[in-house]
Amino acid sequence: MKNKIQVISGAMMIPIILLVVAGVFIGIGSAFVNMENVAALGLAGIIKEGGFLHSFFRVINDLGFMVMRFLPIFFAVGIAFGLSKKEKGWGAFGGLVMYIALNTVISTILNINGLTAESTTAEAFMKAGFSDQDALNKSSLYTTFLGIFTYNFSIFGSIISGAVASAVHNKFCNQELPNALSFFSGPRFSIMMMFVFSIPLGLLMYFIWPYIGNGLAAVGGFIGSSGLIGTFTFGALDKALLPIGIHHLIAFPIEYTSIGGVKEIGGKIFEGVNNIKLAQMGDPNTTEYITRNFSTGRILNHFGALPGIGLAIYVCAKPENRKRVLSILIPAILTAMLVGVTEPIEYTFLFVAPLLYFFVYVPMNGLAYVLTEAFHVSIMGESFRNMFPNFLQPDKVSALPLLFLIPLYFALFFFVFRFLIKKFNIKTPGRGDEEVKFFSKKDYKEKKGEVAKSEVAAAVAQTDQEAQITGIIAGLGGAENIENVTNCATRLRVELKDSEKTVSDNVWLNELGAIGVVRKTKSIQVIYGAHVIILASKVKDQLGLD
Repeated sequence: MKNKIQVISGAMMIPIILLVVAGVFIGIGSAFVNMENVAALGLAGIIKEGGFLHSFFRVINDLGFMVMRFLPIFFAVGIAFGLSKKEKGWGAFGGLVMYIALNTVISTILNINGLTAESTTAEAFMKAGFSDQDALNKSSLYTTFLGIFTYNFSIFGSIISGAVASAVHNKFCNQELPNALSFFSGPRFSIMMMFVFSIPLGLLMYFIWPYIGNGLAAVGGFIGSSGLIGTFTFGALDKALLPIGIHHLIAFPIEYTSIGGVKEIGGKIFEGVNNIKLAQMGDPNTTEYITRNFSTGRILNHFGALPGIGLAIYVCAKPENRKRVLSILIPAILTAMLVGVTEPIEYTFLFVAPLLYFFVYVPMNGLAYVLTEAFHVSIMGESFRNMFPNFLQPDKVSALPLLFLIPLYFALFFFVFRFLIKKFNIKTPGRGDEEVKFFSKKDYKEKKGEVAKSEVAAAVAQTDQEAQITGIIAGLGGAENIENVTNCATRLRVELKDSEKTVSDNVWLNELGAIGVVRKTKSIQVIYGAHVIILASKVKDQLGLD
């Protein structure tokens, strides 16, 4: 079950890329659509309202908001694509069919029971005798999307639709039919089955969603009313769940659903802190980003904590090893600052000192979220990659506290980690322990006396990426041992027939360019960093997978 949850978590990262694009488009578009902002930037002589440039930026801005408007569809298609094991294009199409069919079934049942868009407004429930708050809560269970009156599933309906669609597709995409019906064989048959399975799924969701929806509303209410305690809990769990690969499942509801909050901006309702921030970015009447956005604490982690940890690891290394340690730490820290990928340096000490990770790093990460919220930091983005909108609309930013919070966190992590590394003789890189010392391939073979499987050794004797892909496949036990290949932001996730056939962690780290390995009973996660999407694509190409 845990492996399946991890796979779903990774599949969620597929549609989330659209939100990165949306942020770029809204950031650029909104900055130059707002004529007051254009004047403040000194560009009023170039960009005139109704002119070509102004119209161009309106198109850019609206394309960004298009992503947010149709986000449920993108998630249903993206998750179905990510979870389909073969014929992924048909699987993604099935996700779209299942999502619309599910909502159509529910819409029909609602209509049969006398519920319509007009009879489920807050005003209608108030006239029926409900209190104002109860009427609002009851009305929030319903919505109209794509012209279909249905339950307000938000992104949860998309996840359910995508997951069920992929399961149906994987089950029936190889179905053979008699010759007279052969046109409907294979993936076409799986699409037909989407209609069949949408009926029981729609019936089930019709009865259980009101309870789930009310439960989610209660969770959102708890988080909203728990103040800094809720903020700390989120920040700590965001890192505590990283080793098992399901940390996205904690961040996701906060960032993209009503659990993270609901706010009216420009006459429209937006759910989730990430969607709210994007809407505020594009709204000319918004003067400040939300402070309680459950992500600003990552700035202290990326720019303060990880550099502080890196310096502690460096000064604790033996002098003769520091140059080698530095060559690994600098790229890892820059990666955290530039693109927000933190796993490389985190796994450096997670694997050698798990207690240090869980009992020091995790709670201190939660504290970072508390501090930025307590000091009312409001800013868009947590790494250089997604911070550029702040330069186009600086009036919406409140970031002066970061000028002392970042140095404070840098110093705090440096002194705490340096003390603990020395106090408990933690074998961080460069401290002389063969298990964690950064070896070259030659050093590794001479020192440990280990020889990779012949196919792997032959592959990695070369340096090009094609050889690395061959080595990865061989390290996974060969093509015949591989069931499915997916990836998340930094990990290559592979389902295996026999995990015992994979090569050792040392081979992955020293021979095949990985920065971490997480093993499960029937799967393996190999951490490569942000470029893993390229590696995964090439692995699937070589295996002949979709």
